Amino acid sequence: MNKFATVLVLASICLASVSAQCPRIVTRAQWGARAASTSQLPIRPAPWVVMHHTAGASCTTDAACAQQMRNIQSFHMDGNGWADIGYNFLVGENGAAYEGRGWGRQGAHAPGYNDRSVGMGVIGTFTNGIPNAAARTAARNLITCGVSLGHIASNYWLIGHRQAVATACPGNAFFNEIRTWPRFNPNV
Repeated sequence: MNKFATVLVLASICLASVSAQCPRIVTRAQWGARAASTSQLPIRPAPWVVMHHTAGASCTTDAACAQQMRNIQSFHMDGNGWADIGYNFLVGENGAAYEGRGWGRQGAHAPGYNDRSVGMGVIGTFTNGIPNAAARTAARNLITCGVSLGHIASNYWLIGHRQAVATACPGNAFFNEIRTWPRFNPNV
């Protein structure tokens, strides 16, 4: 086997390894995002992951989750006057991750952490119950994916939104769940 073929095989193996860790990611174009202009994340890879819930309706189908993403983006842009949806990614209870601002972009989700974090959340309200297994798995895999791709630092810290600012987000039940996840930091 020549050197080019060897490099190609090794690259394919590496890409397969990374994609195996990543959940299905629905791009902005696929969910119908509006055009937006956001800043690059100044600190990369991001040393923090901030977990949220959207405090609205949940979704379990591709169509319903795409509609929720458009609704949230419209609320953030039209209601809050932001440049785009505030989160980098959201996860639906269909097990898919939805690209918000995406990797390497500064979010508008957690004051004091926006310039050094990836803002992720689950679509829905999780005060009294936790997201289903598909959403929890997708969220954890999205973090692993971000580390594998070099967008999240390997020694990152995970916090709930309420640890950054006075809010009920990500809901009591979901906050108690993420406290059991790897790299959760109780001492922010």
